[in-house]
Amino acid sequence: MQLTSLKFVSEKREKDFNKLNIYTVEELIRHFPRDYLDLTHVSLLRDAYHNDTVLTLAEVLNVEVNRYAKRPFIKAFCQQGGYCFTAIWFNQPYVAQKLQRGEYLFYGRVQNKYGMGCSMVNPSFERADRNTNLKGIVPVYPLSGSLTQGVVRVAVRQALPKTAPVSYIPLQLQAKYSLTPLKEAYKKVHAPQTKKDVKEGSARIALEEYFLLISAFKVIKGGRDDARLNQYKVTREEVEAFISRFPFGFTAGQKAAVDDIFNNLHSPHAMNRLLQGDVGSGKTAVALAGIFMAVKSGWQAAMIAPTEVLARQNAALIEKYFPEYTVKALTGSTPAAEKRDIKRGLSSGDVNIVCGTHAVIQGDVVFKSLAFVVCDEQHRFGVAQRASLTEKGEGCDVLIMSATPIPRTLSLIFYGDLDITTIKDKPESRQEISTSIILPNRYNAMYEYVAEQAKLGNQTYFVCPKIEGDEESSIASVTELYEELQAKIPSVRCALLHGKMKDKQKNEIMAAFKVKEYDCLVSTTVIEVGVDVPDATTMIIYNAERFGLSQLHQLRGRVGRGDKKSYCFLLPAADTEEAAVRLSVIKNSTDGFEIAEADLKLRGGGDFMGTRQSGRVLSEIRNLKFPVETIFTAKAISDEAFSGAFDTKILTKIAAEKYESLKDVILN
Repeated sequence: MQLTSLKFVSEKREKDFNKLNIYTVEELIRHFPRDYLDLTHVSLLRDAYHNDTVLTLAEVLNVEVNRYAKRPFIKAFCQQGGYCFTAIWFNQPYVAQKLQRGEYLFYGRVQNKYGMGCSMVNPSFERADRNTNLKGIVPVYPLSGSLTQGVVRVAVRQALPKTAPVSYIPLQLQAKYSLTPLKEAYKKVHAPQTKKDVKEGSARIALEEYFLLISAFKVIKGGRDDARLNQYKVTREEVEAFISRFPFGFTAGQKAAVDDIFNNLHSPHAMNRLLQGDVGSGKTAVALAGIFMAVKSGWQAAMIAPTEVLARQNAALIEKYFPEYTVKALTGSTPAAEKRDIKRGLSSGDVNIVCGTHAVIQGDVVFKSLAFVVCDEQHRFGVAQRASLTEKGEGCDVLIMSATPIPRTLSLIFYGDLDITTIKDKPESRQEISTSIILPNRYNAMYEYVAEQAKLGNQTYFVCPKIEGDEESSIASVTELYEELQAKIPSVRCALLHGKMKDKQKNEIMAAFKVKEYDCLVSTTVIEVGVDVPDATTMIIYNAERFGLSQLHQLRGRVGRGDKKSYCFLLPAADTEEAAVRLSVIKNSTDGFEIAEADLKLRGGGDFMGTRQSGRVLSEIRNLKFPVETIFTAKAISDEAFSGAFDTKILTKIAAEKYESLKDVILN
């Protein structure tokens, strides 16, 4: 059913929905809320803390319009039982037409800085006597284009009764596990009456999706042991001699990982191995040892990375340790003449090792004898992309690297078709990063610290969860922070970086930051995977409570990559017990696997594979928050369904057809 069949969905709005990959009414109900507003309780502003997000009832006394300020604003002067405050909206001129004297409900972030009075910034509002939206548990959806929360909410409410989601779990198992009907689960997620509804509905939908995901794994995992075609002549002594080129000794974990690769390459089956390790555990050095085994045996090797800067960094590193071999970097920005030379060298065999981005995967790139492939930061590449590369050789051995620690119990479910090597220790030279939780009354001191560090030649990352300000104003945005920092610390050179920029622009900014053209980088999480910047010594993360602990750990790993003492400052916006418990984990631990386990227990499974992965199945459920037990229940049901107790022919067909490109999801 087309979206334009819904009331108020015009062709223009349909195009905005299309930008979110929503083309039908059925896909619309799979556009899950990213958060919920709890509007079941009206608060008094005098009891609110700085940065609290509250719903409050107040009387508007007067409205002031200032169109000539640098940032035009509308200011409403309000009172609440004798307590006075202001509500202010930036760059929203239409607000003045909607506000009059009288009682209104306001929902937004409270600014209660010492000595400056109380205010609310960009709050949502509605007349108290006409309130239809600011009540109950209200979903907050990802947006695009000119779409607003109101438009999406109305469209979803219309779509729910027009659709009938189908469960593929056998009826006997639905009854055995007392599963809620899917249609009811969707209603609980999109139109919950209580917070309990959200949890129950999310868990049921996630269970259905993970059931199909795991069932499809069973379909595509069969017969993975490909016979070895490429023979490796390298000896252990030669590998040890190569390792001695590094200015540091390998840890026990690195040595074990090298042994795993060596044994794989001398086994009767092709290698398909996941190498996971914490930030700074030395995975790249292990990968270089694997590349050496290939080129020493007369084969070509390729290493792909998600960004041009990272690809060129890898190429420079390999050139350093492989002086006797020809190493080239091939990216989208490589000049045409140089590209032609590199491609000729790869096809003739004159180029032994290539480091690149997706440019290496293009159809006109031909290798003479590709045998060893390394995928750096595996979550940025789909299996289809890796397959395009490995098909350029025959029987290629594949090493996939991930800096995202995954609890073993879950890795066995989702990576069961791979051999897994885990590096748990770190080089002794790697410094611990000191982590602190910074409250608003220490912000000015923090800014002064950043300015002092800039004078010393040290650099700082500022990370925010979103790009621009919107109606959910409790979340810091990079554009607003970038402007604020220029005003607060004008002596510091700041650069702005976010996902809406073109790749070329992002790469240029990251490269400029590395060579110290900027002192600070204000960014979204696009820097989570990035270049080594030895002089970056401070990481500042706003709205830290909104990130998964593993993601915070990854962001923290962007600093401390040189020989200087480094720090991470976590700035929570929510003063809740849950936020305090979660952030204390990251503050008191630097073990990525320990943090991943804690994250799993505290947040549940909703963010697992969600913030890092793409692919049809996982992108559909990434906003759901559900208990991690849901994943294991899905596996139990799938195991039972495939045990022979039920006819699995139809289920197998569904799993294979519905997720024909599921291999892109497994590691993507």
